[in-house]
Amino acid sequence: MTAQGFELLDPVLQHHVVNTLGWPGLRPLQDDSVGPILSGSDAILLAPTAGGKTEAAMFPLLTRMSGERWSGISVLYLCPLKALLNNLQPRLADYADWIGRRAATWHGDVGPSARGRIKRDQPDILLTTPESLEAMLVSESVDAEQLFSGLQAVVVDEVHAFAGDDRGWHLLAVLARVEALLGRKLQRIGMSATVGNPDQLLGWLQGGAVRPGQVIAPAAVGTVVPEITVDYVGSAENAATIIAALHAGEKRLVFVDSRRLAEELGTALRQRGITTYVSHSSLSAAERRESEEAFAEARDCVIVATSTLELGIDVGDLDRVIQINAPRTVSSFLQRLGRTGRRPGTTRNCLFLCLTDEAFQATLGMLQCWSRGWVEPVIATPEPRHIAAQQILAAALQTRRVPLAGWQKQWGALPLFDETAPEIMAHLLSEQFLEQDGGSAFIGAEAERHFGRRHFMDLLAVFTAAPEFTVFSGRNEIGSVEPAVLTDEVEGPRVLLLGGRSWKVTHIDWKRRHVFTEATTIQGRAKWMSIPDGASFEISRGTRDVLLGAEPNGVRLTRRATDALEDLRLQRADHVTTGALVIRRDDRDDWRWWTWAGAKTNRTLAAWGSELVAPRQKIGAESLRLHSDLTVSDIKERLSELRSSDERPMPTVDKTALRGLKFSAALPEELARRTLAARLTHVRGATTVLEEKSQFRKR
Repeated sequence: MTAQGFELLDPVLQHHVVNTLGWPGLRPLQDDSVGPILSGSDAILLAPTAGGKTEAAMFPLLTRMSGERWSGISVLYLCPLKALLNNLQPRLADYADWIGRRAATWHGDVGPSARGRIKRDQPDILLTTPESLEAMLVSESVDAEQLFSGLQAVVVDEVHAFAGDDRGWHLLAVLARVEALLGRKLQRIGMSATVGNPDQLLGWLQGGAVRPGQVIAPAAVGTVVPEITVDYVGSAENAATIIAALHAGEKRLVFVDSRRLAEELGTALRQRGITTYVSHSSLSAAERRESEEAFAEARDCVIVATSTLELGIDVGDLDRVIQINAPRTVSSFLQRLGRTGRRPGTTRNCLFLCLTDEAFQATLGMLQCWSRGWVEPVIATPEPRHIAAQQILAAALQTRRVPLAGWQKQWGALPLFDETAPEIMAHLLSEQFLEQDGGSAFIGAEAERHFGRRHFMDLLAVFTAAPEFTVFSGRNEIGSVEPAVLTDEVEGPRVLLLGGRSWKVTHIDWKRRHVFTEATTIQGRAKWMSIPDGASFEISRGTRDVLLGAEPNGVRLTRRATDALEDLRLQRADHVTTGALVIRRDDRDDWRWWTWAGAKTNRTLAAWGSELVAPRQKIGAESLRLHSDLTVSDIKERLSELRSSDERPMPTVDKTALRGLKFSAALPEELARRTLAARLTHVRGATTVLEEKSQFRKR
């Protein structure tokens, strides 16, 4: 390890790194980051979970802060989750205190008195979310220009979690408005676990600006091969039995793919005498914090969590990570795997417990991609016209008036607005989301009606959430549930399963969306609606490779899993072949085209080939149903026509589907449909499928 980066740090920081933290020096990522960040360069810092990314960003920024005498709020530290901010704040406060500086947190759970202290006596580092940052910009009680007058740098933690989602466009747009307000560019530093396209991620973070930038990702030295085991267990009850029997005395983090399964598995483990905690997004902040803190301090215990514990929240030293079914991406798997093996003498590990055939083959497909060294590229969501509309309205709230000429200038080079921008602005004006007077526009009656609740907080939250009812036990908030679990017919008392415990409903305040409960021993019920997008093209192809005989390197299959894989290969033998895609009649005498291309690709093929692909079918990742009356010659002819056709229609978008596109009400309906259709397609995958050979088989 070189000492070059360490020697460039402020001497006080050097002292505390050695004497307070007890480190012999900096890790490679931290050492390599010092020079570029001290020079003012933008950067993407890549390292596994617990790889020291926070220190890699903050130690050189604190050195600049001290040496250049920055004052006021000079560093914004942005996170995707409030829980992650709360987790990081004490650590960053300690680091800042070493050089006589302060760190504070501002988000939706921070009260007015704490916010008032921040405005009166500004900290040097402000931890917040993009939504809270925008709320500061538009608030009448915050002088944003004065509050951020000393701002020099922005750190974006878990940047990949933003970049592949609409929150990423929102983040970049808000940062552009801050820069426009201050009249200068800010240094931008993003931190992420491994991604497939780090250079593109850096360009995305810079928002189209031409600035010095660098990806910092030192090669791993002496990497230990992780212990990856896959088992097929068949049910959640069996999974609970295995978890209860294995690794007694150890701390185990169990990831599940739904809130319902988190509740059911947590209850099953408690019934088996295992100290168990539950964490997911529908639990109250207090409930999650209580579970996470108790888990961090305990030893022989289990915490069952959804992806809420994937993004860097510290729950102490883990012994084991257990994954129920498959994470949707290789990137998620790497995040979760990185939770283990942090202590000297321990190894990174993950045990997969698969409940169904579908989950089993998805797990092996994902691990096949991982074993080849493939990780998903982070791709910005296409055609974010609804975010463009939201930003125009938010800018009108911030400045009170938006000029009708040159209104796009405050977003600089950010490619948020395309050629439809004038149409979006015209729609906002014509539908009275904006009203105009004297060459400028201001918030109109329709914007008030659609988004004006709670001081326009609906306008400042980019993600869409189903309406939920808050559950109370006495005065204590337990969490929230969706209406369906309160309206379904039940025999006897209505009992909810939340936080791994059962609650009997005593009263529902429908107007205020409050549910009042009392603890009960009656088994409760958990239910949330979620519609995953299905496996990607690459993971679907990984599954196909496994069915054709490939086995992921570095992965151990239990005897049950080995037997299940043999059975699965026999069952799927008619659906795969080497060097071609299978087209065959199924048991219902329908043609089935086994593309193994992912749901998005199959939706794209269905949109392109209406004369080939049958309508009104549930489109999954593996296959497409073709028109049953076609002959082999007809299918070959239709495929040939598809390959040569220049017509590429988009998938049809039902009007009701637009409700899932936040701010679609502020767009012309056709533009909203086009935006949603663009997100349902995978052109490259569809083109690849059309170029592949087909093998016809009899039933």
